[in-house]
Amino acid sequence: MIRRRRTILTDAAAAIPESTAAHGARVNLLGLPRAELEAFCAALGHRTYRARQLMHWLYKRGCGDFAQMTDLARGFRAELAERAEVALPHILSEQQAADGTRKWLLSGGSGQAFEMVYIPEPDRGTLCISSQVGCALDCAFCSTAQQGFNRNLSAAEIVGQVWLANRELGFVAGAERIISNVVLMGMGEPLANYRNVLPAMRILLDDLGFDLSRRRVTLSTSGLVPQIYRLAEDINVALAVSLHAPDDALRNELVPINRRHPIAELLDACWHYIDEQNGRSVTIEYVMLDGVNDSPVQARALARLLAGHPAKVNLIPFNPFPGTGFRRSSEQAIRSFRDELIRGGVIATVRRTRGEDIDAACGQLVGRVSDRTVVRLGSKMAAAQHRPGAGRGVASAVGPGEGAHR
Repeated sequence: MIRRRRTILTDAAAAIPESTAAHGARVNLLGLPRAELEAFCAALGHRTYRARQLMHWLYKRGCGDFAQMTDLARGFRAELAERAEVALPHILSEQQAADGTRKWLLSGGSGQAFEMVYIPEPDRGTLCISSQVGCALDCAFCSTAQQGFNRNLSAAEIVGQVWLANRELGFVAGAERIISNVVLMGMGEPLANYRNVLPAMRILLDDLGFDLSRRRVTLSTSGLVPQIYRLAEDINVALAVSLHAPDDALRNELVPINRRHPIAELLDACWHYIDEQNGRSVTIEYVMLDGVNDSPVQARALARLLAGHPAKVNLIPFNPFPGTGFRRSSEQAIRSFRDELIRGGVIATVRRTRGEDIDAACGQLVGRVSDRTVVRLGSKMAAAQHRPGAGRGVASAVGPGEGAHR
């Protein structure tokens, strides 16, 4: 089922850059963590408690209309209407799968689009959100990677996905929450957009924001090691790592960033993160590819890497997409792989595929990416190895630097 509709909401809820705000544009309050919202109110000549009131209306009440924020002074509401806004992404289409999974295609402006997915379960509701329009990391088995990369999403666009999904799912203030878990596993590499992902996650965790438990906000990364160390200093959320291979030779082909940050370096960063944040474990994501990474020998090698460390493995049946040369491992191969891990002392589970009939399953999100960076990371890094001064940082390999807006 696909629904297309008009909306009066602002197209592409990009947070207003400082340079734009200085020239009189209204500031999008979504995406401003508490300290920045307090600074915004102070700049208007109001006490910081006004920021707490605003956060209550925005996130506890789900209200984006300043006129309805009745415990704010009338003059302050008029000032907000003139200087600020609550701008959401524009919904281009919506699909619902037979299992209840819902997927939205959202406008990123200038012909770009990104996707978010809601996955209902009896005991929880998980929203999978995007951090970029496209992705530059070129993982071989991921449909998003085949689209290339256009730009990073702003903090407002990231937070706006959660706000918008709440509204679309029928959120009622004071009622039981509909979205209990948020995972940054949609389009893009979250750690390549660190500058905008970090404030968005702070709003997800803030007790005046969405007030989610740190164990219910998960960031998934392909392995940007320096940013994992930085994350350990900045915020405490659940960490998932897309490993997908037990050795560097295979992972170099499946996840090209491994050529910059090999498995041993990546896992050291993961154990550091858990130590610094007193976390329970890192989730190791492992897509099951028939005849590629699913043998008992590879399972035992993976168990040797992880045994004795705070890690659990989530085995993901491969979800096909047009043009791929990979096939999903058989159910028997997946069970055998899981059992080998368990015998090796590693906790292992198999992810249930959801939303496959609407291309909403893991690795299937594509959005709409034009004006994109189309040079693949794998070939770009291979070429760099043959040039003088090839030891540059990862930012040069993934396109615009971390935190860039375009």
